[in-house]
Amino acid sequence: MKYLLLILLFFTTSFQKNNEVKIDKKEAQDAFILLTDIRNNPDKYYEELKFEKGLKVSKIKLKWNDTLAKIAEAKAYDMANRNYMGHVDPDGYGMNYYIKKSGYKLQPKWTVEKHANYFESLAANTYSGNESIKVLVADKNEPSMGHRKHLLGLDSWNSSLTDIGIGFSRRESGSNYKTYTCVIIAKHDW
Repeated sequence: MKYLLLILLFFTTSFQKNNEVKIDKKEAQDAFILLTDIRNNPDKYYEELKFEKGLKVSKIKLKWNDTLAKIAEAKAYDMANRNYMGHVDPDGYGMNYYIKKSGYKLQPKWTVEKHANYFESLAANTYSGNESIKVLVADKNEPSMGHRKHLLGLDSWNSSLTDIGIGFSRRESGSNYKTYTCVIIAKHDW
């Protein structure tokens, strides 16, 4: 009986550990470093990431922002914990709401619709933060290339954004994907 209880305790504890959501700050920092390198040296990546040589990416240097990183971590955690993948959470809120709630000053009209998102790119089931950035920049299944435009600052809106925060979470079981990545690129004090 004693051994049965120990075995049961072992399996229960092991399952719980695999079911926990973990934030991986190293993967988020690695993703930031890679994105910075892609923005600084796009011709080094054009073949791998399937964009044209000489692509005019924003030369604005992105600054790591701890507030945005916390919001991105919370979103990556929430998606893993509540088993969803999307720009709108199960409560109907988009990233603009959470950015404003954190203290960023956004135009009031940008938060009228609670599901609005102007600043977030998401990836799931990648093995690393670097792979998440590569998947988002390649934007293979997105005809609008919205993620690529966002991350590389390819239009006037996205090239005006200066601050970045990235969250990367892992969950071995209990959700559809094992990893979730949230990249927020925004600008404070509009």
